[in-house]
Amino acid sequence: MCGIIGYVGDRKAKPILINGLLRLEYRGYDSAGIATMENSGIKCVKNKGRVAELENCEEINILEGTIGIGHTRWATHGKPSIENSHPHLDNKRTTAVVHNGIIENYVELRNFLTNNGYEFFSQTDTEVIPNLINYFYNKNEGKSKIDFLRAIKSTVEKLKGSFAIEILNNDFKDEMFVVRKDSPMVIGKGVNENYISSDIPAILSFTKDFYFLNDLEFAVLSKDNVEFYDINLERFDKQVKNIDWDMSSSEKGDYDDFMLKEIFEQPKSIRETIGARVSKNNMIQIDELEITKEYLQSVDRIYIVACGTAMNAGMTAKKILEHFCKIQTEIDIASEFRYRDPLITEKTLCIYISQSGETADTIAALKLAKEKGAKTIAISNVIGSSLVREADFALYTHAGPEIAVASTKAYTSQIVLLAILALYFAEILGCESEEIEKLKEEILSLPSKIEEIFDNTEQIRKFAKIISNEKDVFFIGRGIDYTVALEGSLKLKEISYIHSEAYSAGELKHGPIALIENGITIVGIMTDSNLVQKTISNLQEVVTRGAKTFIVTNQNLGNFNFDEVVKIPEISSYISPILSVVPLQLLAYYISKEKGLDVDKPRNLAKSVTVE
Repeated sequence: MCGIIGYVGDRKAKPILINGLLRLEYRGYDSAGIATMENSGIKCVKNKGRVAELENCEEINILEGTIGIGHTRWATHGKPSIENSHPHLDNKRTTAVVHNGIIENYVELRNFLTNNGYEFFSQTDTEVIPNLINYFYNKNEGKSKIDFLRAIKSTVEKLKGSFAIEILNNDFKDEMFVVRKDSPMVIGKGVNENYISSDIPAILSFTKDFYFLNDLEFAVLSKDNVEFYDINLERFDKQVKNIDWDMSSSEKGDYDDFMLKEIFEQPKSIRETIGARVSKNNMIQIDELEITKEYLQSVDRIYIVACGTAMNAGMTAKKILEHFCKIQTEIDIASEFRYRDPLITEKTLCIYISQSGETADTIAALKLAKEKGAKTIAISNVIGSSLVREADFALYTHAGPEIAVASTKAYTSQIVLLAILALYFAEILGCESEEIEKLKEEILSLPSKIEEIFDNTEQIRKFAKIISNEKDVFFIGRGIDYTVALEGSLKLKEISYIHSEAYSAGELKHGPIALIENGITIVGIMTDSNLVQKTISNLQEVVTRGAKTFIVTNQNLGNFNFDEVVKIPEISSYISPILSVVPLQLLAYYISKEKGLDVDKPRNLAKSVTVE
């Protein structure tokens, strides 16, 4: 959702803050602002719209301070406007705050502050934070740093919800204060300078050394030091972690858009995800897990819990886990998981998937499982993220930074890792080895087979041009192909704004076929030889009603009158979604480009959904 950035050092803060905000644009936002500590006190500049519009504000040119905070806002409370943009200041204009998250009890706190003489100038939940800090700070007799920390502590103890907060105060002109709970925040360690961000790529060009704050931990940053405090305001030390991401992954290079670059990076991201985990004629190695045969034999149910694209990735793993491991596997939407009283015991294994590792619903679902005694595994792309720190075990996809809002390489890397995990469990359980060895070989062949699909790019682009003005598109598939239909439909919705639906192909005649009329487009996926004839029959039902058809398949279909057939390499149906989704990613991309839309930053969407 919102993006936050902070800097303290010897250099001017403004260009560093602007650079960081530009790198956070992919998260989705509607306004932006920065505040710096000047000789005369805090100065704040903000504007509705893009970061470029903030840069064009005349008053931004007077900012000379070497300590500052910045923010890109994704509107929750209050419409996009200058007044609702961050940073927000208290009534005395002595404290400035930027905030990522949501304050659920802000109305109650706003009423409390109003009754104590405070005025409000925005519709946001965030504006209560600097005023509460001011209220508690003024109640203290002292004005030392620890007194100000006490005021921050008293404030966060009143807040219900999630937050990552950066704070400046006129009494502490060389320091910045931060605290977090359930919202992402990293601290970048430099030489005579330090950084804050909601996401690693925003400051990756400045440092690769990071501190990760846990919930309700405080930090005070100066140019040459970072002090950490627990909830009791006791000092403690924290270990720095090196993040060895290639900075080029955060740059577009010769590509027009990050999404296209990330589609073409999938062979590399899959190779990195496979890494040393899989090799021919050897047992799968997943050193991060401590799972025994006795434990797996005791597991009576696996839950895979995620949101959006990550959930679609999880759906593909069900077939592999149940076939090879013979363990009942359920897929759950994270936002619904906690509210349906799921049957979780010590015999339950829960797998949580999140590209960013900061998805609020998924983190909340993981905490519930831990409370009920289940063992938890987190799958993420971000080292040190909140989800992986909460889980019993963490597995990383190693896909590198994914900047485009619509996920591509993270999705395919997640499926690869889930397949490897399922085979790892199967080997521990002593399941049939010949079939496992064959699937391992096919996993190793995935990168080169995806590269073959890129030869069909022009064919896909031409069909995208034909259907770019469609109002409705339908995706169908059977079995594991249905999970790909869901992901293809989601990609089209996300970046082209075309209404699309995904159906299990056999369900068409149970209602949805009423929507099929002359000229409408149907996208069909067929990769399972056991189901291909059934799917062809379903497709003939729409062809006879005048539908245009775009088919992705690795099967020999014969002489059927489909409008466009994209052939992909043959592969086991268990991992076929990793290949069959690629033409659908490209189809959505080229339709969006044909419509002249912003592919990387689609409207209303955010890369990391950090509020429930």
